[in-house]
Parts: sequence; C-alpha cells; structure tokens
Amino acid sequence: MADERALDEVVTFTSDLIRIDTTNRGGGDCRERPAAEYAAARLAEAGLEPVLLERVPGRANVVARLEGTDPSAGALLVHGHLDVVPAEAADWSVHPFSGEVRDGVVWGRGAVDMKNMDAMILAVVRAWAREGVRPRRDIVIAFTADEEASAEDGSGFLADRHAHLFEGCTEGVGESGAFTFHDGGGRQIYPIAAGERGTAWMRLTARGRAGHGSKVNRENAVTRLAAAVTRIGEHQWPLRLTPTVRAALTELAAVYGIEADLSDVDTLLDKLGTAGKLVEATVRNSANPTMLDAGYKVNVIPGEAVAHVDGRYLAGAEEEFRATMDRLTGPDVDWEFEHHEVALQAPVDSPTYARMRAAVEAFAPEGHVVPYCMSGGTDAKQFSRLGITGYGFAPLRLPEGFDYQALFHGVDERVPVGALHFGVRVLDRFLRTA
Repeated sequence: MADERALDEVVTFTSDLIRIDTTNRGGGDCRERPAAEYAAARLAEAGLEPVLLERVPGRANVVARLEGTDPSAGALLVHGHLDVVPAEAADWSVHPFSGEVRDGVVWGRGAVDMKNMDAMILAVVRAWAREGVRPRRDIVIAFTADEEASAEDGSGFLADRHAHLFEGCTEGVGESGAFTFHDGGGRQIYPIAAGERGTAWMRLTARGRAGHGSKVNRENAVTRLAAAVTRIGEHQWPLRLTPTVRAALTELAAVYGIEADLSDVDTLLDKLGTAGKLVEATVRNSANPTMLDAGYKVNVIPGEAVAHVDGRYLAGAEEEFRATMDRLTGPDVDWEFEHHEVALQAPVDSPTYARMRAAVEAFAPEGHVVPYCMSGGTDAKQFSRLGITGYGFAPLRLPEGFDYQALFHGVDERVPVGALHFGVRVLDRFLRTA
C-alpha cells in the first residue's frame, strides 16, 4: 500500500500543479511547459527517464516508461493532461491558481480536471521507487498538453509522431471514472468509464444575397441559418444503446433491484432516479448550437452567416449522425467538422476492468461499481489510434453534497484531501495488480 509520504505528496503535488497556470484558451494560447517540467522532475527523482516533447514551443508533453516484471504482458498507459480551462478570478471564493489548502480541501482550477490525477500518478510512482516495487506489466506514463482544446499539441501529436514511446501498450486509463456518485438515498455508486461518445464540433455556413435591411429578401443568410439552428436544437434524437450503456443500465438496475427493461429505456431511467443521470446523456446522439456570428450593421443584410454546433455521437452511430445533420441543415446551409474524433468502447468483462473494480471495492466496500459511457471525450480518443483501449479511472471518494461533475469547468473547483488519499490508495492497488 502507498506509504504516508505518498499521501502527503499527492496534496503537495496537486497544489503545486494548480499554482502553475496552464490555462488553455484554444487556438494555441497555452503554455504547459512549466507544469511538464515540474512533473518530469518528480519522475526523474523517482529514477525514471522522462522525455519532454513539443510540437510547438511551450506546448510540452511528458512521457516515461516504468518497466514491469513480465515482458510478455501488454503495457498499460496511464495518462493525464496538464492544461486547464480558463477561470475568472472575480467569480471564485479563492484565487483559481492559488492551490490553497483550506479546511481539508485543495482549491483551484484543475483540482478535479485533472491535476489531481496527475498528482496521484506522481505520488504512486515515487512511493514505488522508495519501496522498490515493480509492476507486472510495463507502465507508460504520459502527461499531455492541449486536451482542453483539439489535443493537436498533446495526445494527437504523441500518437502521430511518437508512437514508438507507446510500443506494446494495449490498454490505458485516464480521466473521469471511479468517483463517488451519491444518489441521494444513501447509495454510493462508483462509475468506471468504458466508452466515450464521439466528438463532432461543427461549423455551419449559410450563404445568401446581401442587401439593404429595408428591402424584402427571400435569400437572407441569417434567416436560413436561424432556421437550421432551430431545427437542430429542437431535434429529438432516437435511442441508440451501445454495449457499454446496456451494461450500465443493467448493473444500475441490479443495484436498485428493478427489472432492466431495455425496451423502455426512458421509463427505466425514471425508475433509477438520480442515478439515471449517469446514463441519460449517452443513450442518444446530441447536437447543441453554441455560437452564432453574422452581420456587421443593423441595416445591412449579410451575405453569409455562421453557427457552431457541439455534436456528440455514439459508437456505431456516426453515419446516422451525418445523415441527420444533412437533413436538418437543409439545402441552404453547409456544414463541416471543425474537430472530429471517434467514439470509443471498452469491454466491461476484461481482466483490467475487473481489477479496477476490485481496487475500488477494497477501499470503498460500501460502494457499487458500475460501468458507464462518458458523454464527452478525453485523450483516450487520440491514443486509440495506436490500438490502445481506454478506460476512465481517476478514483476519488467524495462526501455527500460534493457535486463532482458540476465542478468540471465550474467555479470554485476543489477536491478534498481525503479524496486524494483515497485516489492514491486505489490507484496504487490497481496498478500493482494490473
């Protein structure tokens, strides 16, 4: 088991990493290198030989390999990203880059997304170095840039240009899984991610006839765009159950002792109550209009209008998604992907999943471990190009009333010290047995 020093270090590392401002505003506006250098230094102190890799200056990634005892076993990738989304200090109770530890809680941007997991990885590896522990399989550690944007400078760059560093990796674990979900009725659920919806960020362009705002214009680009955006926003996507989502519904139904009637999913979700929130966003594709841009003067009809849509699609449902967008946009609006990544699925009957479940249950015997599909995406998408099957496993035991999911990209992001200690113990247990 991880030693007491590891429990102290995970808090220190989380706080230190938060204080390194790695805000990713998109469009290349980020500098992860100071955080990458910090992580690399901690790994080097543990006897590893980390390498720093950049596609462009300042956008640094860290990769290191810990050799296992069984060269015939497939290697395991353990990854976390170093960048964070922006935070407006005036909206926060504490400064978002203070890394302050107050009343047993570490505050700041990245506390749950995901410098906490980065710190857990560092703490476990260093504890192993002190104990002389070697895992069964090789473990490749990757700290990435640019996950909060396109991943072009992070995992995408690593997968495309440095695949040799991940040689032998068959599976990977990353963010968003094995956290406590309180259902409000006394049950504690620990969802482990075994799938992700695909990413389809789109640009819609309507073209028409420019003219004076006082004249009748049946070819108004703004009107055409608005109609398409309305159709997309109001569209009711049909149910599509992937194997991961089927497993999630089945296991959640078992937790509540109800029939898993997959022929009437909406009713089943109602019966699951609060726990249904873990699944409801992943039983369908989705497309949400998020940005609009048109015109430059109130009395001028522009010749072009643009919208952006955040689309997500389930594994096996991409062609349906494309066809639906063709129909909803209609003949007067063109659409294209601005960022497009695959949907993922991972088996829930694998030995690796079983070991993750066992590690959580060892330290949270009162919890119910279930699989789930993430509604969004992670670096696992890019690493899947290398044939790596990805899971979401960043363990945290959280107190009731602590809205973990609301803190992702939210105000007053924070993580309890006790949750970090739990994460180190669970991650240590899993990686020793993986």
